[in-house]
Amino acid sequence: MISTFLGDYEIYELVNCIALLIGIIFGAVAQKTQFCFSGSIKDYLLFSSTRRASSVIMAMIVAILGTYILGEYFEVAFSESLWRKEGINYFSIIIGGVLFGVGMVIADGCSSRHLVKFAQGDNKSLVTLLFIAIFAYASMKGILSPFVYALSTNETLLSLSSLLDNDALPIVFVLGILLIILALLVRRPKRVLLLYDGVIVGLLVTLGWYITWIFSEASLELGTQYVPFTSLTFVGPSARTLELFTHYKSTDTDFGILLLLGVLAGAFVMSRFNRKYSFGCVSGLKIHKLKNNMIGGALMGVGGVLALGCTVGQGLTGLSTLAIASFVAILSIAISGYIMALYLNKKKQLPMCFTFEWGDEKR
Repeated sequence: MISTFLGDYEIYELVNCIALLIGIIFGAVAQKTQFCFSGSIKDYLLFSSTRRASSVIMAMIVAILGTYILGEYFEVAFSESLWRKEGINYFSIIIGGVLFGVGMVIADGCSSRHLVKFAQGDNKSLVTLLFIAIFAYASMKGILSPFVYALSTNETLLSLSSLLDNDALPIVFVLGILLIILALLVRRPKRVLLLYDGVIVGLLVTLGWYITWIFSEASLELGTQYVPFTSLTFVGPSARTLELFTHYKSTDTDFGILLLLGVLAGAFVMSRFNRKYSFGCVSGLKIHKLKNNMIGGALMGVGGVLALGCTVGQGLTGLSTLAIASFVAILSIAISGYIMALYLNKKKQLPMCFTFEWGDEKR
C-alpha cells in the first residue's frame, strides 16, 4: 500500500517533505508567540510573568497525551525509541543537562530559540547555531567524541545507573503534576485559551512520532533507506546539517535536518508579517557580547549530545514517552538554567527586550 502511495519517490524523500512542513509550522508558531523554554525562566525572574512558561507546560501535556494515544490505539512502540533505550547513563544525562541549561541562559536562548531569532533578524544567533553544530559534531564524531564516549560508557556510572531502569512513568502521575503546575501558572481558567501555541507544538511532536513510526516500519519492510523513529529535536540535527554542508549527498538528508530548515523558513515568513519582535534592542548592550553566543553555543552542543537532547528533544519529545531519563534531563536543564539566570540577573546581565504578559493583569 505504501509503495503504491509513494509512486516514484523514496520513503525518506516523503518523510523529509513532511518534516519540512512540520518545521515550517513550528517556526511560524514559535515566531508568532516567541515560544521559548529559557525565555520562560527569564520572564518569571524579571517580571514574574508565567505566560510563556504556561505554553511550555501545555506543550508537554499535549505531547504526552498524543503520544499515549499513539501507543495505546495505534500500537506505536515507543520502547524502541532512543529516549527509552536501556542501559542509560543518568550521570552523563545530568552533566549534559547542566551544560545545556547553563549554555542556553548564557547565549540567551536554546537551539530552537536561536533558529527563530536568526530567522527574524538576530545575526548573533547564527554564531550560537554554528557553535552548537560544531561542538555537537565534535562530541559525536570529532575531537571531543573520545571524552563523551568515555563518560557515557563508564562502567561504574553505568552500574550505578542500572539501579534505576529507564521505564515509563505512570501517565496519571505525570499529567497530574503537570496539570497542577499549569493551574498554578495560569491562575485564571480563561487564560488557557491563550495557550494555542503549546497545543500546536505538542501536536507537532505527536505527528512527528506517528510519521516516522509508519515509515520506519515501511523502510524496513521494503528494504529501502532506513527512516529513524524520532520526533522533534535540534542538537543532533544541527550537527548533521553541518556535516551535510561539508560533503553533500542527497541521501544524507533526514527528518531532523529538514525539520531544522523548516523552522528557519517558517519563522522567517512569519517574521515578515509579525514585525513586533526585533533584537536590535540588545545589540548595543555590553551584557550581550558575542562571546556569550560562542560559549553558550559550545556548552549546548556538548550538553545536548550528553543529555540526548535539548529543551525540545528531551523536554517535549523525550518527555512525551514518559521516560525517566527525559525527566532527569529536563529537570537538570531547568534547574541549572534557573540558577544561571539568577546569577546573571544579580549581576544585571540578563537581557530582555520584550515583556510577555497575559494582557489581563491589573495595573
